[in-house]
Amino acid sequence: MLKRCFDLTLACGALLVLAPVMLLAALWIKMDSRGPVLFRQDRVGLNGRLFAILKFRTMVADSEPARPSGITVGADPRITRAGSLLRKYKLDELPQFINVLRGDMSVVGPRPEVPQYVATYPPETRDQVLSVRPGITDLASIAYRNESELLGSAENPEAFYVQEILPKKLDFCLQYVATRSLWLDMTIIWRTVLVILSRR
Repeated sequence: MLKRCFDLTLACGALLVLAPVMLLAALWIKMDSRGPVLFRQDRVGLNGRLFAILKFRTMVADSEPARPSGITVGADPRITRAGSLLRKYKLDELPQFINVLRGDMSVVGPRPEVPQYVATYPPETRDQVLSVRPGITDLASIAYRNESELLGSAENPEAFYVQEILPKKLDFCLQYVATRSLWLDMTIIWRTVLVILSRR
């Protein structure tokens, strides 16, 4: 209950304070390329329930995914000019505060994956990771801040993600589930802000 109150307070405050930034981002997206402002994608949430995650659209509308998983690798040509900057500073994630208000997500928690990746989780790991609401940020998001660049340097990005990155992300998720607290959430939020601002 305390975590949910914390999430609601932070999400409402963030949406209020960041409203001008989000409005400017929406206008830029509309002027930069045709298509909707928001991008929606099915992700697996609490207890395995599917929900539509919200992001600012950063790619050309109706473009075919480069890979079946839809993962973005390196300098993807489908990324728009506006999308490039939004991704760089993680501004494309801001609409997920709406997901927090809806109860789909928490501010901090394991990042939600698409169903095809969740299907690869070991059963016990899956149960633990999905026992909490997924988050906008988490320990893995900080550790793999430049994930797209890592995938771009891999010979087989899909295999590299599933075999190398995803297991390490799951270790971070399990660590969070086992030690989660309001203090840890605040620490992760602070570290996330520092990483975004420093670009390190």
